[in-house]
Amino acid sequence: MRAVVQRVTRASVTIDGQMIGEIGNGLVVLLGIARDDTKVEAAYLVDKIAALRIFDDEAGKMNLSLKDTNGGLLIVSQFTLYGDVRRGLRPSWIDAAPPEVAEPLYDFFVRQTRATIDNVATGKFQAMMQVELINDGPVTILLDSKKLF
Repeated sequence: MRAVVQRVTRASVTIDGQMIGEIGNGLVVLLGIARDDTKVEAAYLVDKIAALRIFDDEAGKMNLSLKDTNGGLLIVSQFTLYGDVRRGLRPSWIDAAPPEVAEPLYDFFVRQTRATIDNVATGKFQAMMQVELINDGPVTILLDSKKLF
């Protein structure tokens, strides 16, 4: 499972001109699910994201987590995080989980996150979405449940 985590001052997701999710200060998580991922990988990333110390404390040092700041979390499913372009110019999606595998794991990830974080918004699985955000810092962190980076 992979996640692109961005610290934001605000973010929203829109489908067909209708805003379906919005947060203020917090994190946007673009979440990619691999074909061999399980609930173990999802739980690992939920815990890691909620505890990442990437918010400034009173001294201006990145020392606080999303839980510490009561920030919001916007989760957007993004299978393209498993696009492989090492050969050629057209991405291969062979490592991305098919929808029947990915959707239950995405739903599990969202449920687990909501058990930890008060303000969670989401996109819609398999929908064409427009995501708007103001990256704060900018701070962007890449996470991989297999610890590849």
